[in-house]
Amino acid sequence: MKLSLKIPLCFFDLETTGVNIAHDRIIEIAVIKVMPNGEIIRKSNILNPTIPILPESTAIHGITNEQVKDKPVFKEVAKDYARFMEGCDLAGFNVLKFDVPMLVEEFLRADVEFDYSRKKIIDSQRIFHLMEKRTLAAAYKFYCNREMENAHSAEADTQASMEVLLAQIEKYDGQPVTDSLERKIGQIKNDMEALAKLVSDDLVDLAGRMVRNEKGEVIFNFGKHKGKLVHKVFKEEPAYYDWMMNGDFPLDTKRKLTEQKLKSLQK
Repeated sequence: MKLSLKIPLCFFDLETTGVNIAHDRIIEIAVIKVMPNGEIIRKSNILNPTIPILPESTAIHGITNEQVKDKPVFKEVAKDYARFMEGCDLAGFNVLKFDVPMLVEEFLRADVEFDYSRKKIIDSQRIFHLMEKRTLAAAYKFYCNREMENAHSAEADTQASMEVLLAQIEKYDGQPVTDSLERKIGQIKNDMEALAKLVSDDLVDLAGRMVRNEKGEVIFNFGKHKGKLVHKVFKEEPAYYDWMMNGDFPLDTKRKLTEQKLKSLQK
C-alpha cells in the first residue's frame, strides 16, 4: 500500500542518553523521508552527546560512550537535518511524548529554527492505543473471545482478570520473553514466581518511584535524579530525602525510601 501524501512525510526515531528531555541528549537520529511519488530518502547519524550515556540507556540501545566520543555533536548536523525535514510532516512511534520534544530541544540548543507548529504529526503509538484498547474488557475479548458483562463491577472484573491470566498462560506457555534488545529475560510458564519476576521484579516501591536497574541496584525512577543510584543521591544531596519525606508521596514509598536511607548509611 502506498501512502497518500501531499507533502513529504519524515518518519524518525531517536536514541538518547536518557529520558529527561530537558537534560538528556541525542546520540542517534534516523530519518526516512517518504516523498509523494513514493521515493524514499534516508538520513542518519551517530552523535556525541557531550554528556555521559546512562548505563540503563546503553542497556536498551547498545550504544556506549566509547562509540560516540569521536562523532559529531548535534550542533554540527542540526542545520542539515532542519533542511532535510523542512516542508515535511512528521511521523513515528511515541514521537508526540518523546522524540519530537527531544528533537525540538536539541534544535533550540543549537539555535536552529525548527517550527513544528506548522507540521502535522502522526504518532502510530496513539493510533495503536486508539484502535487496540488496553482495558480489561479488551483483554477479555482478545484472550477469552467473550464480551464482558457488568464491566467495572468488582466481582465481574475480578472474574475476568482471573480468566485472562489463565488464557495468557495457556496461549504463551513455554514462549520466551525478550527485552528491547531481543535478549531473553524469562519465559512464560505456569509458575507465579517466574511471572512475577517478568512483570514487577524491578519495582522497589509500589508507586514505582524507585526501581532496580539491570545490575539490581536501586535507582530513582522520576524527577531530576531519574536513573541515578539512590544511595549516591543521598550522599550528594542529603536534603532530597527530607524533601520526599515531607512531600506528597505514598506512605509505602516513604517507608521504602527510609529503608534505602538506612542502607546508604551502612555503605
